[in-house]
Amino acid sequence: MKLRKVSAAAATALVLALTATACGGDDGGDSNGSGSGGGNKIKIGIKYDQPGLGLKEPDGSFSGFDVDVATYVAKELGYKPDQIEWVETKSADRENALSRGDVKMIAATYSITDERKQKVDFAGPYLLAHQDLLVKKDSDITKATDLNEKKLCSVAGSTSAQNVKDDFAPKAQLTQRGGYSECLSALQSGAVDALTTDDSILAGYAAQDQYKGQFKLAGLKLSNENYGIGVKKGDTATLNKINTALEKMVSDGSWEKAVKENFGPANYKNEPAPKIGQIVQ
Repeated sequence: MKLRKVSAAAATALVLALTATACGGDDGGDSNGSGSGGGNKIKIGIKYDQPGLGLKEPDGSFSGFDVDVATYVAKELGYKPDQIEWVETKSADRENALSRGDVKMIAATYSITDERKQKVDFAGPYLLAHQDLLVKKDSDITKATDLNEKKLCSVAGSTSAQNVKDDFAPKAQLTQRGGYSECLSALQSGAVDALTTDDSILAGYAAQDQYKGQFKLAGLKLSNENYGIGVKKGDTATLNKINTALEKMVSDGSWEKAVKENFGPANYKNEPAPKIGQIVQ
């Protein structure tokens, strides 16, 4: 009799477990958003330290163009803003974060390159950026060759400043800082004459309240940076849904609105919204 009671209890537990599985469990979807949308949470990788693109605010909220784009896309996939879990994804770890399943997608100034496409699938592009220069509002620097004998700042580990020196201004004096904010402070004080990286990143920093009206973009196009949304290699279903969402974001005006809100104070002359799948070399 005792043996039969244990077996009955086990059978009951098995039935309950199977019932819970069939119903999808309490959370309604995987934590990284691998369901068809509308699950409990979707994890999205962004930058935490790029004003105007991906920034974690002091109150714990998030702002920026990448955040706005990802929020719109998540909505089209069936997730409300409070169902999004933002995950800091540093440049060096983006491919690994996707392959490990730490996040469902990444929107973090993620330039589409042939090398990266070997490891990641990209939706988009959703923004065409260019390497540019940020200078003081009254600066007479209007082209890259004007940087000869001038001090050019970029962050440690970046190749942007060296590219300018190699290709345009061999006599430029390169200086590195730990972050873009430090370069901006140096530019503000006159310790350097210009700062270089992607124009979208420069515009985001210059649009901060403490810098409004002090700087301008030179308007150069020293490179083409096609920003895409990265997804795990082979996740075609999610890729197609994201592309559809991006097309809708452009057509209903939300894309242009997000550009103006995040970059407008720096007088950012953005390119028109790129066509899905069209990479500008």
